[in-house]
Amino acid sequence: MSNPIAEIFSQGEEVITGQVADTNAAWLSEQLVDMGFNIARHTAVGDKLQDLVQLLKEISQRADICICTGGLGPTIDDLTAEAVAIAFDRPLELAPTALAQIELYFANRQKTMADINRKQAFFPKGAIQIDNAWGTAPGFAVLQDRCWFVFLPGVPTEMRNMFKEHIKQQLSQRFELSSDQLFTIKSVGIGESDLQQLINDFSLPDNVQLSFRATIDEVQTKLLFPFDAVNTDCVNKLINLIGDAVFICDKPTQSPTSFIEVINQLMVEKNLTLSVQETVSQGLISAKCIGYSWLSQSSFKLFDHPDNTDFLQATTDIANAIKQQNNTDLVLVQLYKGDKSQFLDKKQSIVIYNVLLTPEGIVHNRHILAGSIKRKQNQAAIRALDLLRRFLQNKCH
Repeated sequence: MSNPIAEIFSQGEEVITGQVADTNAAWLSEQLVDMGFNIARHTAVGDKLQDLVQLLKEISQRADICICTGGLGPTIDDLTAEAVAIAFDRPLELAPTALAQIELYFANRQKTMADINRKQAFFPKGAIQIDNAWGTAPGFAVLQDRCWFVFLPGVPTEMRNMFKEHIKQQLSQRFELSSDQLFTIKSVGIGESDLQQLINDFSLPDNVQLSFRATIDEVQTKLLFPFDAVNTDCVNKLINLIGDAVFICDKPTQSPTSFIEVINQLMVEKNLTLSVQETVSQGLISAKCIGYSWLSQSSFKLFDHPDNTDFLQATTDIANAIKQQNNTDLVLVQLYKGDKSQFLDKKQSIVIYNVLLTPEGIVHNRHILAGSIKRKQNQAAIRALDLLRRFLQNKCH
């Protein structure tokens, strides 16, 4: 059984000119993929009626479901309903229930509805109204040729609420869905090229899709299995190949788990407390841990040390002093080699030293950081927290 084909269609000059990032398309794609749809295209069109008409006609012949966002407002550049009317020969008709809801929206806010808002209550003939309890623009749906079209507002909060409240259940009823199974192996401290090198000789089954996604904090290795052909041995072998850099593998139907959430779970399970002293990360370690009760104390000092400094001994001495003062279970200390000018210059690299004082002794790491100030800051925080994570997962060697 092949999955139904879905398209995402975004309307608005602000989208195609880059004034607004199209987060709606990304969010909708995640929802539809999780349900079992095959996303074929993302398309964005500006406020040009003929372009909208032509695209709607094309989609009606090639997709099973199309979610459209934007163009449902009251102004002259909101052309979605008119485009549908022309493309599919469905004259616009006033929907009294929609008009009443729009009027009530303004009345509840003690505002007078402008006459132009009546435009939002006109739908193409035969359309099904989709109520909007979060704004003025109702949505609508039509079945045309092979495609079920759903038209939602472009405001993200309105669109998301309407999709979850009204559309998701209807999709499950209209389509026979079997979602592919996605495993996301998340790692820290290793780049995409190094990951690829590690798994170059690993043979994946032909029906499995492998992909990578790099973010500022982590790299994700994604394995997408057909719904009826999940191979957990394959996943485990890949995790073993990547090694200690892996901090979690998100499984199908499981909510995504972030790097700091993994650390939090382990700190709570082990009932540990932490003190932190930062340098290059400049408070970012503490910011990433904000709200967690196990962070007992944090401080920031951006000091230089001469090249002949014994950094491991220096950081260890600082950690022991903090331990005596605060009596936390763990103490994380960061120093760096290089002067302030090296830190500020994106063309120059610096060396950071992280030391974690634990009840069993000292664990530490050393890394070379380069790039802009913000990149050095973030990488310094991640490298320090990764030392903590490895200790908590018994991966320090």
